[in-house]
Amino acid sequence: MVLIIQNDPEVLPGNVAANLRDMGVPFTVRRPYCGEPLPPLEETAAVIVLGGAMCANDDQRHPFLVSVKGFIGETVARGIPYLGICLGGQLLAAAMGGRVVADRWGELGTMEVELTAAGKDDRLFAGIAPRFVSFQWHHDSFDIPGAGVLLAFSPACPHQAFRIGPCAWGTQFHPEMTEELIRAWCAGDPDTRGRADELAAAWQAEPAYETTARRLLENFVQMANGSQ
Repeated sequence: MVLIIQNDPEVLPGNVAANLRDMGVPFTVRRPYCGEPLPPLEETAAVIVLGGAMCANDDQRHPFLVSVKGFIGETVARGIPYLGICLGGQLLAAAMGGRVVADRWGELGTMEVELTAAGKDDRLFAGIAPRFVSFQWHHDSFDIPGAGVLLAFSPACPHQAFRIGPCAWGTQFHPEMTEELIRAWCAGDPDTRGRADELAAAWQAEPAYETTARRLLENFVQMANGSQ
């Protein structure tokens, strides 16, 4: 069973859930922000942690983050495949002793990401172009933890993806986007309320986005299947 941890009521699994269903992969979504307990790791083949509007350092305002970071640390220690998206990547960095910095290297919209030499050889990015398009929506950013390997970067954000150990990844970019998510996020932010059509159109104009997002998830699921 793939566990999806949702940290924010507005940040849904998007095409991750749709693609897992299409692949016939069983999954469950847990929402610790509203008190839902996380399942035992013995019942978990892989963990995907989604984004959120809060900062990974906001333990006092969002106490559930403390338990989520502890859960992430145990996931990595047990060698269970982990994929953290945006806040999920920042939480991985924090759980592994890295620094998360607020209001640094922010990006918004459909933008290009480039793999490092290590990224080109990484299992998560197998079959993905060395330079690909993804969707960005972040104000904060992670430093790469001491034991981490930088896998991807962009002109505005030099830390786009990293790996810890053999099977734990954090991304700053969003491979789970749908038009519905873009429009919902725009509606919830005064700075982007009038940009929904623009941002959705730019995303729709990049047909390779869906192919790349699907391939990344397939690679991750293949590793989760191998760990069972």
